[in-house]
Amino acid sequence: MKEFLDLDKRDREILSLLEKYPEMSQSEMAEKLKISQPSVSARIHKLKQKGALSHIVGMNLKEVNLYMAKVDVIANNTSSVLDIFKDCPYFLNGLIVSGKHNLCLFFVGEDIATLEAIVDGHLRSNPLVRAAEVSIVIAAMKDFVMPIKMNFEFSDTPPCGNGCNCKDCNHHISNRCMGCPVTNSYNGKIWK
Repeated sequence: MKEFLDLDKRDREILSLLEKYPEMSQSEMAEKLKISQPSVSARIHKLKQKGALSHIVGMNLKEVNLYMAKVDVIANNTSSVLDIFKDCPYFLNGLIVSGKHNLCLFFVGEDIATLEAIVDGHLRSNPLVRAAEVSIVIAAMKDFVMPIKMNFEFSDTPPCGNGCNCKDCNHHISNRCMGCPVTNSYNGKIWK
């Protein structure tokens, strides 16, 4: 069971400063809040332990020239569907949700056609998936930083399995998909 997040005024001030100025030093924060640097350090440590403060290194999808797809899925087995994409460089994250759709997946790519090919080839054709609706994100209101898998072992076959191979894929053959960055069939620029 998750622990109730108990934040006091000073914790909220620290979180607010870090949100506005992520690179602010603990000394600068202590000076601004009129408390000692060791006090700031101890509070930051406790916030991290509680899960209230975390640092993510990634690309700011609001700033880079990449497309993001949000895919709402109705799946018979959400864990099995998520497992397909665990090592996929295009995959950002997946959420098991309530409602009509029980899975929400996020992908990133250099073009919309590749994102659509991922959905067609790995979701709509999957017997565990009853429906998949794709929405391309047009704009983000705030910075949207997401880690993107940039380092992986190259292979002849994509990590998504299902016996797929870019060389035999109609989407890839007809240039409607850049191919998987893990294979030599990849035609994009980000992961080369």
